[in-house]
Amino acid sequence: MTEPSPGRVDVTHPLLAEALKLFFPVAAAHAVLLPLIWVTLLAFDLPFARQVPPGQWHAHEMIFGTYGAALAGFLGSAMPEWTDTKPQRGRALLLLLTFWLPGRLIGFVGADVLILPAALTDLAFLSLLLVFVTRPLIERRSARHGSFALWIILFALIELAIRVAWFLGETAWSARLLQAALAVFLVFLSLAIARINVVVVNHALDPTGETTPYRPHPGRQNLSAGLVGLQLVAALVAPDSAVPAWLALAAAAAFFDRLAEWFIGRAVLRAEVLALAAANASGGVGFLVIGLAGLGAPVAPTTGIHLLSIDALGLAVIAVFVHRRPAP
Repeated sequence: MTEPSPGRVDVTHPLLAEALKLFFPVAAAHAVLLPLIWVTLLAFDLPFARQVPPGQWHAHEMIFGTYGAALAGFLGSAMPEWTDTKPQRGRALLLLLTFWLPGRLIGFVGADVLILPAALTDLAFLSLLLVFVTRPLIERRSARHGSFALWIILFALIELAIRVAWFLGETAWSARLLQAALAVFLVFLSLAIARINVVVVNHALDPTGETTPYRPHPGRQNLSAGLVGLQLVAALVAPDSAVPAWLALAAAAAFFDRLAEWFIGRAVLRAEVLALAAANASGGVGFLVIGLAGLGAPVAPTTGIHLLSIDALGLAVIAVFVHRRPAP
């Protein structure tokens, strides 16, 4: 192998071999360093934040920054694997990272005056990710995993709406939209777990891959995602009613019902299997807390939001990363 020319990026670097290897470490670094710097050095007083509350900057950067990178890593690797097509690598991944980075730098200091440029780069990031997701489907003429593309589009529209609400000073609306963005991400989580759990559990039960002893219950695969979607709509349309709270409890029940899929004996103690089960359980507990808070229980809804964002999504990312074998 020849050495790369001076000043040129080595596109054969292992981090650029597939999306997961680049974006999962990026997501992890962003998740750790950003809150640490905000709290220890800035005392959560963002130097350029004026009309946007620092708490909303924090929520946005965790959802669209940290978990946006994790989403790019997962879908950028999973979609080619599911469709048996060539994954994006090298300069294509660097371009995706280039679109992701400006919004994170602007969010780091809470620069209200740069809301619109940040919106453009974040939309470019999600648009390119959409291309990465749809290209294998078009190549295989398949719509089997097309739901991910539709949810990316919705995720991008919510991102645009949040930026517009910030620009207009409508922070009450942006707070509601940030919760909707988290709900969309939890739909991603539900859809992803329904697919990757089959692979992870079967590998745990038979590492040779010669048999597939585990078969998921078809009724459980998309029930939690559907209920999360209904709760999202209700929270946007009727936020002051009890309907979102009851639907949150229904979503919690769907997540808890799926725990039956992890009754597989000692194989559940494998790290990746246990992490997926814990991610699903955290999703249930998170929606349970949100539902109870909406019905007047003495619990904070932000506790449920953090259970959903940090525990459920974080554990799911860990499960995928632990299970993932090196690409040939």
